[in-house]
Amino acid sequence: MQQLSRYHLDMTKSLIVATRNHHKVEEIRAMLPHANVCDLSAVPDAPHVEETGSTFLENATLKALAISALTEELVLADDSGLEVDCLNGEPGVYSSRYAGEDGNDDLNNKKLLQELEGQEDRGARFRCVLVLAQKGEVLADFSGAVEGRILTKRSGEGGFGYDPLFAPEGSCESFAELGEDVKNSMSHRAEALNKMNSWITEFLK
Repeated sequence: MQQLSRYHLDMTKSLIVATRNHHKVEEIRAMLPHANVCDLSAVPDAPHVEETGSTFLENATLKALAISALTEELVLADDSGLEVDCLNGEPGVYSSRYAGEDGNDDLNNKKLLQELEGQEDRGARFRCVLVLAQKGEVLADFSGAVEGRILTKRSGEGGFGYDPLFAPEGSCESFAELGEDVKNSMSHRAEALNKMNSWITEFLK
């Protein structure tokens, strides 16, 4: 199990996460307790950035560039999702809107279970790509993944998204059952943030 290292950002600055998804922001805030992590409410004129890319990196880059052009602060954009092997990597970049544009977790989970009905191969992974930008320029990007499988039914009340259906490799329990602390120590987002930590420590010297 990979442990997320800690680092200290310059506390006079903020790290703005380019999302309105409070679940993602809370996860990142929990993993970076010494950073002043903000969501898009810190950028009042922030537009809705259309995720028109075909990869997580393309979508994260679109968001990072658009938001960082509006602020002096560091901007972190996250694009992440679930890749299911027998579905040729779907839902992938469409994870949050798999069952429709409203991004309903319950409907997304129901659709995934329907698509996998009768399937023996339930291998899958969560993948995350982070892009760090400042003043309209990409500084670096970081990726992480966690392998696992899709359960035959939802299990657990914690987490969000597909967490009740995803059991990480080596576990019989879903991310929703394992709890926030365990998930945050081994998740795709934790791995990407761990890589970012090493880079940003040098960047802020």
